[in-house]
Amino acid sequence: MATIFSRIIAGEIPGRIIWRDDVAVVMVDIRPIHHGHCLVVPIAEVDHWLDLDAATRAHLFEVAGVVGQAQMAAFRPARVGLMIAGFEVPHVHVHVIPMESMADISFANARPGVDAELDAAAEALRAELRELNRPEVA
Repeated sequence: MATIFSRIIAGEIPGRIIWRDDVAVVMVDIRPIHHGHCLVVPIAEVDHWLDLDAATRAHLFEVAGVVGQAQMAAFRPARVGLMIAGFEVPHVHVHVIPMESMADISFANARPGVDAELDAAAEALRAELRELNRPEVA
């Protein structure tokens, strides 16, 4: 059975995808820990990040770096954090989270996003990615 991420990537269910290339997509998390929280997800459905091939793993972190730059420009957080937990969905996903403090990287702070807020975050990030001349903007 396809994961929810595979279904979003395939267009079967809606998602706020801001980046798409041949290896990965980036989407705004629907339960953000902090405004602008994104997920970098490989198109290949792999459960554990240690099972990714080295090229895919490196690509995910390269994409996370570009997204982090866009988050810094769009939201001006003190930091951008990265986290791989892997318990929520059995499909690798790298959390890229704008942060003001260490508390902003706790899943205890996750909350359902409001559509307008999620849409605004997605569009702000797309705009910054366009400013970085990234052709992968979805």
